[in-house]
This record gives sequence, structure tokens and C-alpha cells, in this order.
Amino acid sequence: MSAARLSELDAAVLEEGRARRAAVLERIRGAAERAGRDPGEVTLVGVAKKQPTARILSAIAAGVHVLGQSYIQEAREIRPEIESALAGDPAAEGIRLEWRMVGRLQRNKAGLAARLFDAIESVDRPSLVETLARRAENEGRRLDVLLQVSLCGEPQKGGCEADGLPGLIDQVAACSSLRLRGLMTVPAASPDPEAARPVFRRLRELRDALAAEHPDVDLGTLSMGMSGDLEVAVEEGATLVRVGTALFGERITA
Repeated sequence: MSAARLSELDAAVLEEGRARRAAVLERIRGAAERAGRDPGEVTLVGVAKKQPTARILSAIAAGVHVLGQSYIQEAREIRPEIESALAGDPAAEGIRLEWRMVGRLQRNKAGLAARLFDAIESVDRPSLVETLARRAENEGRRLDVLLQVSLCGEPQKGGCEADGLPGLIDQVAACSSLRLRGLMTVPAASPDPEAARPVFRRLRELRDALAAEHPDVDLGTLSMGMSGDLEVAVEEGATLVRVGTALFGERITA
């Protein structure tokens, strides 16, 4: 079944999307003000992993136009569906979506990633840089990339070690089909948002040190913070927060 158009969404669904986005933006605003920052420096990414199409469309209607996906196969299915729902709908006029890969990326999926996404946030090893650059060049595209850094001692989350960053920076900078934008990290899961603070602070410190050593490289983006700890991330310098549940509700797991 094709997705409903924006103009056909139920009023209650639209209102829920607006309310959820407003609540997240208020959390960002409060955290930014506590840190003496401009809330406008923080980009909200709606991580639409395992979410119904209607919820994604309601978030888009509310103003969430940067979307994240964690799985290639899901993105392969949902992006055409969303774009079809927006096409030709007066309610969607002027909306341009940005799609970001926020999950771990296998080398054998790099070709699909280069077609499906505008930015890859989980670049963490030389072999992936090499493959992704080649695939992006074949697609005639230039992809924004973030280097994912492992700072929590959980290898399953992916990410390079801090001492491997200079080499990756140089490698990406040499690829004409890739454009380095900054760093990303995922902290260990914890019910206490404060547990993530040392990780977020360390990423900011790493970025600042690397930026001083590589003045010609763009490291302005710090992607860190999710639904449960976004305030701490913003207080520690996040310029991009990846929010799923707080924007869309609980994921569909069946």
C-alpha cells in the first residue's frame, strides 16, 4: 500500500508530530541556554528506525527534514516510499529532505549507502573510507562523512580509536568524493544521562585538538546525544543530535 500524502494525514497524527518536535526543540533550547550557546547551532536529526510511515510523515510535516536511518535495507525501502508520498503534494512544496546513515556500515553495503544517503556518520576504518570513496565516485556523488570514535569500550558499537583519527582525517581529506564534516560517537547505554557526559566531553576535546592540528579540515560537526541524553550532549558541544523515540514514539518491533 502506498503511503498517504502529507495533506491526507489524520489531524491527530499531525498534532502529535508537532507536539513531539516542539518538546524536543524545547529540551535543546534549555540545554543550549544553560551552556551559553545558540540553540540554532544544533541540528535535530530524526532517527526513523523501525517507525511507521505515517509517523515519519507527521514529523516531516512538523519540520523534521533531516532523517537518520540505521539499516541499509530499511532505508532502501522507506526512502522511496516517503519520497513518493511527498511528490506532487502541495503540502510538501519546498520540503527538501536530507538522509543520514547513523548505523554501522559494512563495506559490502557501501554502494547502496552512496546512493541512498547524503551523509555517512559511521566511517571508522581505512578500508571503509577506500570503498565508500570509490562507490561515491562511481555514483557521481560527493558524500559528507563523520568519523565515528569509540570512547566507551564497547567494540560492538563501532568506531575507531582516538589514536587512529589523524590517519583517517588525512585519508578522507584526500578523497574528492568524500567531504569530512566532523566526529560522531555513541556512549554506553545507561539510564543516567550524566554517565554519557565524560564521553561527550572527550569527543569535543578530541575535535578541538584535531582542529588545531588540521586547520584546513572541516571538523565543525559533533554528532552526539540521543533521546535520553541529548541535554548533556548539547551542554558539551553537540551540533547534531540523533533523536528517535522522543520524536516518533516507541519503535515497531513486531
